[in-house]
Amino acid sequence: MSTKKNFEIAIIGGGIAGLTLAIALHHRNVPVKIYEQAPKFGEIGAGVSFSPNAVWAMKLCHQGIYDAFERICTRNAWPSKQKVWFDYLNGYDKTLKEAGHQEAAFTITSSIGQNGVHRARFLEELVKLLPGDVAEFGKRLSTITEAESGRLVMHFEDGSTAEADAIIGSDGIKSQVRKVMFGENHPCAHPSYTHKYAYRGLVPMEQAVKAIGEERARNSCMHMGPGGHVLTFPVNHGEILNIVAFKTNEDDWPDYQRLTRPAKREDALKDFEGYGPNVIALLKLTKPDLDCWAIFDLGDNPLPRFNKGRICIVGDASHATSPHHGAGAGFCIEDSLVMAELLADDRVQSPADVEAAFTAFDVNRRERTQWLVQSSRFQGDSYEWRAPGLGDDFQKIEGEINSRNGIVGNFDVEQGCKDAVQELAKIMRQSNL
Repeated sequence: MSTKKNFEIAIIGGGIAGLTLAIALHHRNVPVKIYEQAPKFGEIGAGVSFSPNAVWAMKLCHQGIYDAFERICTRNAWPSKQKVWFDYLNGYDKTLKEAGHQEAAFTITSSIGQNGVHRARFLEELVKLLPGDVAEFGKRLSTITEAESGRLVMHFEDGSTAEADAIIGSDGIKSQVRKVMFGENHPCAHPSYTHKYAYRGLVPMEQAVKAIGEERARNSCMHMGPGGHVLTFPVNHGEILNIVAFKTNEDDWPDYQRLTRPAKREDALKDFEGYGPNVIALLKLTKPDLDCWAIFDLGDNPLPRFNKGRICIVGDASHATSPHHGAGAGFCIEDSLVMAELLADDRVQSPADVEAAFTAFDVNRRERTQWLVQSSRFQGDSYEWRAPGLGDDFQKIEGEINSRNGIVGNFDVEQGCKDAVQELAKIMRQSNL
């Protein structure tokens, strides 16, 4: 193991991005501390899946992250569908008279197929890879100042403070670190509503099998339709079916301070009125009281940069995306890997060097991650027959998905790290001229 660095990194936020980064840094001998606003580690939301680039990044961050993923991930049940990402179905098919088996319009595959994990369970496994004293809880960031010593001072809403040599914000879509960097009134300080929202449900697999048949219940499916789509994939080792029903609506979200609002099953059924019997049958399996999740992202006002001095932001804080690529969490892990490799580099020895590493991170990561935000919007619209030039032409939709998924999943994460380190060397050379 390399020599322990003589600077300390503070991470604001302990979700998937913050924890994977902390693990990668800790195991590279970079002193790190997490400050989490919640009373304990935890993730909202249900299922999340990863593409090949993300799984590779897990291994390179730390083998334990990959092992944790393997312990809890759920793949398609049928051996013949181990490489299937989603079977795409016409969710608006009026020729289907009753719920049950439905042939796919087309199928999208990848080298690892679908792999669902429950967010909270994944975090529970990740926490085991860090010392117990690495995190402080109940720490909601207010602002950041600089001490006379040159160290950065984090001021928390409970009146306490803490110091570090550099700060990385991984505090999600509503990032306070982003607001500190750019100011409350900067356009990028606040995420944008995409005019899509989603009903989420977890239902017992046995009920799903009875409703729509074995093949469609036990394997990942995307039910497409005009202005809405419903995706399903198994979680909890096949005992539960994760259902997410997305709807596009031109109205504004009623409360921008809250990303969720209470809803009823009847609301979802009304939104998908006229859809085929399988979509209706799936929605009827959900609980009477549902949460409706607004889909916000940073697509309308992308960040001009990810770093400012010895402050940097990663993950959703810097490039929050809609979920239609199924790649947002995976890109967070890519971020963790690149950042860890930069800070662990032998050239990075002082807080000033950390600033150079943060600049290299920005140069390396901004274009790819901000592309994802825009592509995910397009992908979601393609599922709903709204994407320009595609409409409801399934052949064109399939081609577009394969092309865009290739940019996501076929990315060489190892080469990406090498490129970032080369950028770091270039920046440090220029600063020494």
